[in-house]
Amino acid sequence: MAEPIPENFDSTNPDERNVATAAATDQEEFLSLLPHYYRGEMSQSGNLLSRLDLTTDWAIVTVTAVLALAFQGGDASAYLLLIGIVGVSLFLLFDVRRYRAYDASRARIRLLEENLFANALEPTGTRLENWRAELGNDLRAPTIKVSYWEALSRRLQRIYYPLYLLLGVAWLFRITLYEPGETWTKTASVPGISGAIVAVVVVAFFLVVTVITLWPLQREAKGEFHGDESGRWKQ
Repeated sequence: MAEPIPENFDSTNPDERNVATAAATDQEEFLSLLPHYYRGEMSQSGNLLSRLDLTTDWAIVTVTAVLALAFQGGDASAYLLLIGIVGVSLFLLFDVRRYRAYDASRARIRLLEENLFANALEPTGTRLENWRAELGNDLRAPTIKVSYWEALSRRLQRIYYPLYLLLGVAWLFRITLYEPGETWTKTASVPGISGAIVAVVVVAFFLVVTVITLWPLQREAKGEFHGDESGRWKQ
C-alpha cells in the first residue's frame, strides 16, 4: 500500500522529483505504477488522434464546399478551386505537425506494449534491451520520432494527395470543357495574372507534390502498422 504524501512535500524541490525512484527497484511498485502511466499515454494518444482526424475532416469539408461553389454556375470563377488548393495546403501543414505529435506519443505506447505486455503474454525476450531507460529518457526530454518530410509524404499518400488530384481534375475541367465559349487561358486567369502563368504555377505545384508523395524515404515512424499486408490472427 502506498504511503501518504508528507505534509511538507514540495513538488518544486529537485530532490523531491525522485520520489518514484524506489519503484525502479521494487517490482511490485513498478508494476502497480505502469497501468496508470499506460492509461494516461493512451488517453493522450487518443486526444491527439482526434485532433488529427478533425483536421482531415475540415480539409474534406473545404474541398466539398469549393467544388460546390465552383460549379454552381453564374459568376463563379475557376480560381475558387485554386483557393481550395491553398486551403487544403494549410490544413496539410497543421496535419503534419499534429501527426508528428501523435507519432511520438504512440511510439512510447508501442515501447510498453512490445517490451512489457507482449513479453508478459509470451516471454520470448525484449526487442530493446534497455527499454526502461529509453522510455524514461524520452519522458524527461520528449523528442519527435518521425522527420517532417516523412510525415508530409505519409499524410499526402493517405489523405491529401487524392484531395489535390480531385481539385486539380476539377480545375482542368472547369477551365476547358465547362466553358466552351471561352479560351482556357481566359478562364484560368485570375485578376492581374494571365491564365498561362496560372497554369504553369499549378503544374509546377502538382509536380512538387507528386514527387514528395512518391519519394522513397526510409521509414522512421514508430507508432503505426508496418506494411499493407494483413497478418495472421487466431489461426
